[in-house]
Amino acid sequence: MSFIGSIVTKILNLQGIHPKKEGDGPPSIIPSASASPAAPAGSSSGASPLAPNPAQGTTAAPTPLSPASGPVDVEASLSALAAKSGEKLNWRTSIVDLLKLLDLDSSLSARKELAEELNYTGARDGSAEMNIWLHKQVMHKLEENGGKVPESLKTHS
Repeated sequence: MSFIGSIVTKILNLQGIHPKKEGDGPPSIIPSASASPAAPAGSSSGASPLAPNPAQGTTAAPTPLSPASGPVDVEASLSALAAKSGEKLNWRTSIVDLLKLLDLDSSLSARKELAEELNYTGARDGSAEMNIWLHKQVMHKLEENGGKVPESLKTHS
């Protein structure tokens, strides 16, 4: 599974939504094939980060999720997880802290991989610009895949 797929699946599964099994009918959440809405200036790639990347082989999209009582409340789910962790993490604006909260690799190499999957065209050097862009894109991908994401998590600066 792709790195973004792991993030999306992990967050959407926080509210007890489980991946569908084969034969359970059509998936209720299908990854969007649209281009990233906040690509930096000069980005011409219209490829979906969840689509196969020929340079890396086939990249699996997040597992389709079973129908729920409504969209997953991303903010509530992450807030609850943060409260349980007891660690002070700024997951609302920091991609590093968001990844730490999810117990995923937050190293620069992992963020470079995420930047590549999401077609980030700027310098992949761990700059504030790159990290802010990554966080915004993760929130947009969560929304595209059935998450309820408040504007404050999608547009922070």
